Amino acid sequence: MKTSYLTGALVAATMIAGAAQANKLDDIIASGTLRCAVTLDFPPMGMRDESNNPVGLDVDYCNDLAAALGVKAEIVETPFPERIPALMSGRVDVGVASTSDTLERAKTVGMSIPYYAFENAVTANEQAGISDWEGMKGKTVGATAGTYEAIWLENQVKEWGEGTFRPYQTQADVFLALSQGQLDATVSTVEVANANVASGNYPGIAVVDKAPMVPDYVALFTMRNEYGLLNYLNLFVNQQVRTGRYAELYTKWIGEGEPASLTIPGVYR
Repeated sequence: MKTSYLTGALVAATMIAGAAQANKLDDIIASGTLRCAVTLDFPPMGMRDESNNPVGLDVDYCNDLAAALGVKAEIVETPFPERIPALMSGRVDVGVASTSDTLERAKTVGMSIPYYAFENAVTANEQAGISDWEGMKGKTVGATAGTYEAIWLENQVKEWGEGTFRPYQTQADVFLALSQGQLDATVSTVEVANANVASGNYPGIAVVDKAPMVPDYVALFTMRNEYGLLNYLNLFVNQQVRTGRYAELYTKWIGEGEPASLTIPGVYR
């Protein structure tokens, strides 16, 4: 009996040790698939082409990450408000969805070092008479719920003490409302603003000014206790920059010019 007990204890201890060593990075490699949450109504970061295939900078970034891991990429279309719920429910392994690295989000998920940085623009309905960002004061403005831009814009309306803020589910909803005159103006990334104006899908709108916001640094994210995967993500971002791939993706999807620096003096070097 004593021998059986000891054997059973050793087996249990071995199983516990094995479980303790298992982690999401190992699971992804073993499964052969990396499931990425990507927002596909956020051009040029994520969208669909004429054949309805996912394309964009975030899509390429997920594909690059999967290739580095030696696995297949699976793009899981995920609207902005569902990015973190998709991770927490186990539907995805990693978020590659232009997600601002806020301290509030970091209470729930683990975030990598920044892999991209956005500047922001004011886009207005041409009938609203808005020529700069301060012209939004007292107007009806809106943005995609839960985004960095929405948080800033709603706080700005509160600070002004006049005007109306309206949240929307998707970027497409925001720009449609703007084109139809339901909104006077919105704030979005420069990339999204320029892409939507140039698309011709939203007539009667124009980019009028840059918003006085600090750059929006965005990060990859996964479960906050997955230190092995988070360390891998950080090294991956580092290598994307130092190999020139970051600049290559910027040129491919954004255009000429230099991508925003991911360094922050005294913090990231």
